[in-house]
Amino acid sequence: AAQGAGDGDGAGRALPPHSPSGAVLQTVEMHTGGEPLRIIPRLEAAEQAAAAGLSLLSLRREVAARQDHVRRALMHEPRGHAGMYGAVVVRGGAAADGAHLAVLFLHCAGYSAMCGHAVMALGRFALDYGLVPAPTRPESAVRLRCPCGPVTAFVPWDGHRSGNPVRFHSVPAFAAATDLAIDVPGHGSVLVDIGYGGTFYAFLNAELLGLDVCSSKTRDLVSAASAVTEAVKKQFKLHHPESEDLAFLYGTILTDGKDAFSEEPTTNICVFADEQVDRSPTGSGVTARIALQYHKGLIQLDQTRTFRSSTTGSLFTGKAVKATKFGNYNAVIVEVSGEAFYTGTATFTVEEEDPLKHGFFFK
Repeated sequence: AAQGAGDGDGAGRALPPHSPSGAVLQTVEMHTGGEPLRIIPRLEAAEQAAAAGLSLLSLRREVAARQDHVRRALMHEPRGHAGMYGAVVVRGGAAADGAHLAVLFLHCAGYSAMCGHAVMALGRFALDYGLVPAPTRPESAVRLRCPCGPVTAFVPWDGHRSGNPVRFHSVPAFAAATDLAIDVPGHGSVLVDIGYGGTFYAFLNAELLGLDVCSSKTRDLVSAASAVTEAVKKQFKLHHPESEDLAFLYGTILTDGKDAFSEEPTTNICVFADEQVDRSPTGSGVTARIALQYHKGLIQLDQTRTFRSSTTGSLFTGKAVKATKFGNYNAVIVEVSGEAFYTGTATFTVEEEDPLKHGFFFK
């Protein structure tokens, strides 16, 4: 109902005044390592499209074409901000093949193929909101279908409530290129690695750009990482073994260069999409970086590394748990672990006469 049975002074109003034709969007709010996740538990238009038999990648295109106002309304200001991230939970047709749910990932510039911090949060959400019919103790598997493929989260479960840490097993991750010479305007030729962890990232030591990932200003790190991303897009063609829809560079991750195995954490910052900065160590980025380290012989199977975010100091761990093949690539399945927490719930409304009803992007 748009209005409660109040006494006329507004105290009993369930929702503020809004347009009958405007969407009422309910969300569950979480974060993983400081990176927000705004979960949309149900989007009727997406589920109707999924029921028509669309693949998840096709559904992503359909939602982008016909429902993008939902993404903009919830990711952009005034309801969101330049660092907001979201997920649309899809049940039914798109969650076939034994998955408990399918998911579309949203950010301020569009739609991603994979998001590790979101998978960890969604693992908890799926258990606490009853999407897993018979969860097991002390840990329950939550099977998700992501645009990049099937991913499984493993979530502590005490019979009543989910817990932490949450871990997940990735799609096959691989090194797409190593020591690739890229001409970056303002920085000259630098060597970068390209890794895939559900989506593609460029990796390089921030020192190659005259920066320190731990002490340089975030603005300088973001500008340099964005320059690398644009240069790689122009100078290197990506290939994905299964779908060219997935053959795009999502962003650049600047590191402290500590790639060889160590018990000490290694620090990085991920700049993705339209200069969006991940507050966490980046789950799909950790996946891709582990794949690169394994490819270079710097780590072995089941050697756990700790990754620190330069923005919040939050930690993820990662390890390669299984060698496999993915198309022509030698690949690994990577396990990433972190902590996800609830921050609340929200109900967002729309007034049709609001000129900024679908949000605006300011950075």
